Amino acid sequence: MVDATLMAPRRRRFSLASFLDGGGFWPAVPAVLYLAVFMVAPIVTLLAFGFVTIDRGTVGEGGFTLAHMAGVLSDPLVWRLMWRSFWIAVVSTTLTLVFAYPVAYAYGHLKGIARTLLLVAIISPLLTSALVRTYAWIVVLGGRRGLLNQTLLSLGIVDQPLQLLNTSTAVVIGMTQIHLPFMILPLLAVLSERDRRFEEASLNLGASEVSTFFRVVVPMSMPAIVAGFALVFAVSYTNFIIPQLLGGGNYSTLAVQVYEQTIVVLDWSRGAALATLLLSTCFLFVFAIVALGNCFTRWNEVRR
Repeated sequence: MVDATLMAPRRRRFSLASFLDGGGFWPAVPAVLYLAVFMVAPIVTLLAFGFVTIDRGTVGEGGFTLAHMAGVLSDPLVWRLMWRSFWIAVVSTTLTLVFAYPVAYAYGHLKGIARTLLLVAIISPLLTSALVRTYAWIVVLGGRRGLLNQTLLSLGIVDQPLQLLNTSTAVVIGMTQIHLPFMILPLLAVLSERDRRFEEASLNLGASEVSTFFRVVVPMSMPAIVAGFALVFAVSYTNFIIPQLLGGGNYSTLAVQVYEQTIVVLDWSRGAALATLLLSTCFLFVFAIVALGNCFTRWNEVRR
């Protein structure tokens, strides 16, 4: 008989020599240290400021307190700003999905130079700062001298210049265009590599092209839709540059309020409390998006 101990898989034993030679956790240590020092530590420090009293850049003698967080949670203005941030993020993210899906679907059917040019057109906006693109939208959506109003007035379509800048519409337009590549790229990865045999089988069984698209292609791309929706929602919900510039001085969101309290008013404790609320709610919303997306993608799980 064969000894059972010989048939059992051998467990790798940790040794200091293998660790120093590059095995185990050692290759990841530089990356972990970098993230801990330059990302985790600043965020923890910022969030900690919301639970202490800071006066003129120094921590007060009161120690730990929940007064700043309680003041933020009891302020009706904060909840209105959070609702505005949520609403703008949902609308802009939905619009990016509507505009991104046809582009990603067309990319999967193109070949050669046309496919390369489309990919360059998708990636090229990421080579320009979001701040520069936001200022470009100010030029387009400006007052009477704005590019859009000048075009509409010269064509006789409108008699008076439209009020587009410093409105929610301008913020949604800016966020949709600036965040569009973040929705297109996940869809490209899935739609361009999908198995076309499922579509051919659907068509051979008598389904129309429209039915095949909505009942075969869209379900196959659902993981990319969930990933893109969560990513774009997160960057839209926490963005302050676009609402600050396209919304105007009187237009504020929760992220803009964090910036104003921290940089302008210099109330670091309230700004940190607002930042805690912003990050925690963003995490909850993204978690809800992913959880809801998992409910729509359970069909691709292997059942045993």
